[in-house]
Amino acid sequence: MIVLDQENRIFTLHTKHTTYQIKADQYDVLLHTYYGPRVDGADLSSLIQCAGRSFSPNPSQAGTNRTYSLDIMPQEYSTCGVGDFRLPSIELELPSGSHTCDLRYCGVQKQKGKYTLNGLPAFFAGETEAETLIVHLNDAAAQVMVSLYFGVFEHLDLITRAVKITNVGEQPVHLCRCASLCLDFLRCDMDFITFNGHHLMERCLDRGPLRSGIQSVGSVRGASSHQHNPFVMLCDHNADEDIGVCYGAMLLYSGNFEAAVECSQYENSRLVMGIHPYHFGWTLEPNGSFTAPEAAMVCSPNGFGQMSRQYHRAIREHLLREPWAGQRKPVLVNNWEATYFNFNADKLTEIAKEAAPLGIELFVMDDGWFGRRNDDNAGLGDWYVNTEKLPGGLEALVPRIRELGMKFGIWMEPEMVNEDSQLYQQHPDWVLCVPCRNPARGRGQLVLDFSRKDVREHIYGQLKKVLSSADISYVKWDMNRSLTDVWSAALPAGRQGEVYHRYVLGVYDMLERLRQDFPQILIEGCCGGGGRFDGGMLYYTPQIWCSDDSDAIDRLRIQYGTSFCYPVTTMGAHVSAVPNEQNGRVTPLETRGTVAMSGAFGYEMDLSKCTEAEKQVIRQQIETYKARYALIHQGDYYRLANPFQNSGYTAWEQVSPDKREALVSVVLGCTHAAPPFRTLSLKGLDPKLNYQADGTGPLYSGATLMKAGWPLPQVPGDYQSFQFYFRAVR
Repeated sequence: MIVLDQENRIFTLHTKHTTYQIKADQYDVLLHTYYGPRVDGADLSSLIQCAGRSFSPNPSQAGTNRTYSLDIMPQEYSTCGVGDFRLPSIELELPSGSHTCDLRYCGVQKQKGKYTLNGLPAFFAGETEAETLIVHLNDAAAQVMVSLYFGVFEHLDLITRAVKITNVGEQPVHLCRCASLCLDFLRCDMDFITFNGHHLMERCLDRGPLRSGIQSVGSVRGASSHQHNPFVMLCDHNADEDIGVCYGAMLLYSGNFEAAVECSQYENSRLVMGIHPYHFGWTLEPNGSFTAPEAAMVCSPNGFGQMSRQYHRAIREHLLREPWAGQRKPVLVNNWEATYFNFNADKLTEIAKEAAPLGIELFVMDDGWFGRRNDDNAGLGDWYVNTEKLPGGLEALVPRIRELGMKFGIWMEPEMVNEDSQLYQQHPDWVLCVPCRNPARGRGQLVLDFSRKDVREHIYGQLKKVLSSADISYVKWDMNRSLTDVWSAALPAGRQGEVYHRYVLGVYDMLERLRQDFPQILIEGCCGGGGRFDGGMLYYTPQIWCSDDSDAIDRLRIQYGTSFCYPVTTMGAHVSAVPNEQNGRVTPLETRGTVAMSGAFGYEMDLSKCTEAEKQVIRQQIETYKARYALIHQGDYYRLANPFQNSGYTAWEQVSPDKREALVSVVLGCTHAAPPFRTLSLKGLDPKLNYQADGTGPLYSGATLMKAGWPLPQVPGDYQSFQFYFRAVR
């Protein structure tokens, strides 16, 4: 709910549990007065105190009032060069060479429904599901207009942010920085939580207190990256899963980003989040505009769990698009770890024949089917079928798979090219490459300049021909290197700062065209696993390969960290063979299934090597997954035990919206002699209902299971797992 007090110029955004308030003050500076647990009917600018501060200059409008300084005022969109020395949200280079920007309030609009962003991903909503507030600011001297967009999803405690910069003058203006979100707090006694890692171990939670100065995470790799995720949190020092105020900030963007927090000299703090300013610049011609990516905020007065569940609901209901938003995704098998590049049509059909009787519904042909692709040094860019491996092409292979009762999927890496390809030989200028320099290679490949429409048109034409040649139901869109040598032959020297962002817009354009032309195809995003796991990609690809590390024990940490923002339905998770390819660990098949089942489920192994007993386990896993799909993918998610703590086990729970069903998953660590007896407390149940575990045994009230707990069995062997299905019986 948006409340406009035009007389006092106070604009209040209420959600079910939170309040966000903005006020234009006597000098037309747009102040941020409050964000936190819900407060009704108050002018919260009374929280802001002023006093004279040495070396904090006063704006000219303040005259002799030395108590007013932008350096100490909480602002809705911070500026630069005019008295605020903290993190700026915007930086302009004007025709005079000045880099100052001074924004003042000049108007407000309220609209039903949710705003949209042309060419950029964004949460969506019907007219009755959200409201939009647009606040207009201007810099009269720079002749620049800034429009701040706020989308309010009251029932989800979600507030989205976007920014549009428009040049209303007669000379070009250069945009050097444009953040999507600025959030000021009148406190700095909080912890900063980020999700960091590397290839094969992404999104590990890192928590520490704010300290004086600037702390930041980000990416300059051209993708949101394995190393840092564009989702961060600020919270009370004592906050945990169930208590404390916490704030989440998510950027819907798949390229370079920065999330920075500054704790100021007077113990205030400011979070600024948006496109990374490294090598960023955008020329605004007269009447030209630039739109920053969307950011999404959730404040939870009751700990991390509530915040995560609000993000999960928002992503499932208002970011993932039809037809896959609510439709059950097929259980798949991928041939990569079974064959690598060494396969032909008969070998693929053999794997499919093993998979179909087990209940697997989708066969995915991975890397190696195109061009001269017999290793990872050739073929990328030549998107035509290698008929030596696949005689008759996909037109011959796909019917063989379909006859087994399975759908067919295919792997692609459209953004990359090998020098040993026809495409590169014909168009060497189509790659990102700095003049007079030899480009760096990653995985033996170069990066195509997706900022260029002609490059995208050529690649898309090839993809469309392949996807139109047979009944294809799934595409895995991969990206296996970071961007280097970022320079485009299609742009002049003064606009090379636009290449990184134009590249991301090009990827979005390609994916949107793919969605429009092939709406029946399920697209799974991938970037060496989890190197581009962000809200921007989820708008186009409703699931993302969570990590190239498929080891069940490592995945406990990866999926735990990912769950703080992203729902399990978005996490591609497969059962792979043991010893695990990435770390050599041996884990029980049952445990690998338990972990992978908490995601978009599938297998990545040579099923012909499985024993009959193992195949029976796989059949049971698939039956369980299908039967519990709605509960796993649409239920409320609870983290019950942290895999980063040495508690001996990791546990999580999914609870149906009506609280009548719950699935509890537990994975034990290394076994020890005489282990302790452990009791697990459940969450999210109805305390007044009675529940039965797995359809047998005594009844337990929800209150008992949540307060007294459930005893965990003791079994020998490392890395054992359990799943308990609780159902209310009356």
